[in-house]
Amino acid sequence: MKFQQRVQSWLMATFSMDVCRDQQERCHRLIEETLELVQSLGMTASDAHLLVDYVFNRPIGEPAQEVGGVMNTLAALCNAVDIDMEMAGDAELTRCWKNIEKIRTKHALKPKFGPLPT
Repeated sequence: MKFQQRVQSWLMATFSMDVCRDQQERCHRLIEETLELVQSLGMTASDAHLLVDYVFNRPIGEPAQEVGGVMNTLAALCNAVDIDMEMAGDAELTRCWKNIEKIRTKHALKPKFGPLPT
């Protein structure tokens, strides 16, 4: 089974269909995880803020092409820092399966209509 399908299985086992299909929440979690990754590699908040302003002052892209860009860029970053992205993804998904209740509890504490966790 492909990784994306395995993640979907975990999401459906962990959350309601509404949560699984909530595009806004999925966007919030993606940017949160991305920021945590670049923070762990030394990026500063000021650089991140500069990039937010840069991106949001450009024309809006096409989602499928942007997904490809995210995947290519993540693969390139993983190469630069010697991380096997498939192994890292599998390890994180295994950790998520083992922590369903903890993840549900954490999710329940997040605000329903905003990007920031409490």
